[in-house]
Amino acid sequence: MIATLLLGLREGLEAALVVSILVAYLVKTERRHLLPRIWGGVALAVLVSLTFGAILFFGPRGLTSAAQEAIGGSLSILAVGLVTWMIFWMARTARHLSAGLRTQVDDAAEGGWFSLALVAALAVGREGLETALFLWSTTEAVTRDQDSTWKPLAMALVGILIAVAIAYALYRGAVAINLQQFFTWTGAFLIVVAAGVMSYGVHDLQEAGILPGLHSLAFDVSGTISLDSWYGTLLKGVFNFSPATSKLEAAAWLLYIVPVMYLFFRVRSGGSKSAAAPRPKTPVGSAS
Repeated sequence: MIATLLLGLREGLEAALVVSILVAYLVKTERRHLLPRIWGGVALAVLVSLTFGAILFFGPRGLTSAAQEAIGGSLSILAVGLVTWMIFWMARTARHLSAGLRTQVDDAAEGGWFSLALVAALAVGREGLETALFLWSTTEAVTRDQDSTWKPLAMALVGILIAVAIAYALYRGAVAINLQQFFTWTGAFLIVVAAGVMSYGVHDLQEAGILPGLHSLAFDVSGTISLDSWYGTLLKGVFNFSPATSKLEAAAWLLYIVPVMYLFFRVRSGGSKSAAAPRPKTPVGSAS
């Protein structure tokens, strides 16, 4: 549940920051009459994301066990790919996000009434769809044998609400946080979570008979670590840890986390050097 809280917090903050930048720019340029278009786009993005999430959570249940495993494994690997792209995209573009959005707003404001709504819908919808898919992947492994899906979903909602509160406080100039450090460490943590989702996706495909080696174990600590214990629950909920892990699952975990983590910190390090020159701190709502 800690993983879903962090996921909701990070993705929610990204989306909320985008909205706050769009709103602040329209307010500063005295185009308040265009704000309903922004909120209309946000509402559309939320509706599409919730619909997509409902399809994921309730759609596959009528299928055979093998089909559920195949779909679950495939979607888990897809979710890992999307969240990895998102992490690297934010690492590369965070410094120029505000300027890019302002250019899009200027272009869209000159178009039809739907253009500005589309800018907001695409910016927020991307985060929403990624969140729905990755949230489904992280909760599927934890709740498959339990009737407790609502708990990680509730924690994700708490994270999103916290993110909205932080973004609003930034917009009002009430708080100042180091967003670069925030996205660096949350990105690193999500890479660890994604590695667990990757491993479990491979396990699902093994269960479906698509990949071999289900019973060829790299290690089995079932007698030492019980998933019913508090630490077993924590390991399963945060890292998708399995006491009995196949060799292919372990290989997938290592082949993902080692190069991705290395490349992530290399990108972040390069971004920090290019942004080394000190700049005056301004709240989100300030025009530059």
